[in-house]
Amino acid sequence: MYGAIFGDIIGSTYELHNVKTEQFELFPTGSTYTDDTVMSIAVADKLLHEQYSRINDRKSYAFWYQQYYRRYPNAGYGQMFSAWAASGELHIQRSFGNGAAMRVSSIGYAFESLREVLLETKKSCYYTHHHPEAILGAQAVAAAVFLARKDCDKEEIRHWLTRKLHYKCSPPLEELRHNYVFDSRASYSVPPALQAFFQSNSYEDAIRKAISIGGDSDTIACMAGGIAHAFYKKIPADIYQSGMSLLDSGLKGTLRRFEEKYRVPT
Repeated sequence: MYGAIFGDIIGSTYELHNVKTEQFELFPTGSTYTDDTVMSIAVADKLLHEQYSRINDRKSYAFWYQQYYRRYPNAGYGQMFSAWAASGELHIQRSFGNGAAMRVSSIGYAFESLREVLLETKKSCYYTHHHPEAILGAQAVAAAVFLARKDCDKEEIRHWLTRKLHYKCSPPLEELRHNYVFDSRASYSVPPALQAFFQSNSYEDAIRKAISIGGDSDTIACMAGGIAHAFYKKIPADIYQSGMSLLDSGLKGTLRRFEEKYRVPT
């Protein structure tokens, strides 16, 4: 959770001004949380209220997404999601974007089997990302978080994603950076986020590698950061303090309740 959110904040100023280097300021002026953080915390809040939302989990996710959209309407959502959330209706959106994958890190913490993680992730996609590509990308991120927190090594995680989930991994980052451009399609942006984690040696290194790719920097760093936090178990104190200082009390409160219930490391 924290790893995903701080990745989003660090990447927020680089989404429109890509860098192709790992040497950049982590929290320059203008750094802020975006829709990635808001929706990640919406999912966490839904899971904290699990006992009230088992009757129809798919509708429950939609309720929390729309509620958080109303609370934070200016967080930088995509047009398709904004139109859906503002309508208050529950018609199905068939988006193949990365919006489902960016918000699922908490699902990887809240369940104790991969079967449950995959099923819950699919439920979380139902109304907003009712498309096989978006669902598969979200499941890849949530499963990677789950496997990382269960102390699987990187080769075990990669093997499970490619052999069991049949998810296509990315080529090395060195091959991606030069021609990589902004595209929020799940199949284009999720594999590089996974690769940034696989090539990293620490949480901070994963974030720096994710942003150095370019493209949809905040979301790529959000996805890579969620997995990296689960794997490395620790976020540097300066990153934690800077990131938390940019969240309001409501977001911080939900994060801390989730941390206490699911024993998320910081």
